[in-house]
Amino acid sequence: MHVLILGGTTEARGLAELLAADARPDLRVTTSLAGRVASPRLPPGQVRVGGFGGVDGLTAWLVEHRVDAVVDATHPFARAMSFHAAESAAVAGVPLLALRRPGWQPTAGDRWHEAGSLDEAADLLPGLGARVFLTTGRTGLAAFADLVDLWFLVRSVDPPQAPHPPRMEVLLDRGPFALDGERALLRRHRIDAVVTKDSGGAATAPKLVAAREAGLPVVLVRRPPTPEGVPAVTGPEEAAAWVHGH
Repeated sequence: MHVLILGGTTEARGLAELLAADARPDLRVTTSLAGRVASPRLPPGQVRVGGFGGVDGLTAWLVEHRVDAVVDATHPFARAMSFHAAESAAVAGVPLLALRRPGWQPTAGDRWHEAGSLDEAADLLPGLGARVFLTTGRTGLAAFADLVDLWFLVRSVDPPQAPHPPRMEVLLDRGPFALDGERALLRRHRIDAVVTKDSGGAATAPKLVAAREAGLPVVLVRRPPTPEGVPAVTGPEEAAAWVHGH
């Protein structure tokens, strides 16, 4: 059996580790990474890096490499890849499972402002604060490039490229992040607003706790829609059970 994991997330790596730990000789696992991070954390098993070339390219790859099952464990904001996977799996006749971590839920004390896109998030910022902690990744910074009166602390794994806000400091770091560190970061940089995507999970959630404790507003970009009719689970253990069921 050949399983393709569309990866790049903690959950994808966890699934690959669980399947590798089984050490089943009749199970072959390939994890596909988009290649957007210069030095990704590689999971066990076979790894391919780079795009497939759209729906036609992915469909051809599934057929050529005799893939028996696909697990879409991409980032919650990798909208195009999820729709490509659904269409390609249907055309190739390959079962597909979505492995998606739950989104964050507000609790008492949170000052969340939801936005449907990065552009909407940028429109909200001028009324919320002048020193912004921006944790939406290195792509999409063009949405904030016109906010010349605001200062940004941009945290990303790799250095961002233009266009980006003219007044910013870049912090190169990779999660998981500890709560004490996030508290200190907000104080040290005198942050008064936070912008993030609803990526969910525990690795980057401490910034939300630190913002709540400090009484800071958080602009939360909602997740994009996902393909209908695709069965979904929230954890690697459930996904591993689904694989073994096939």
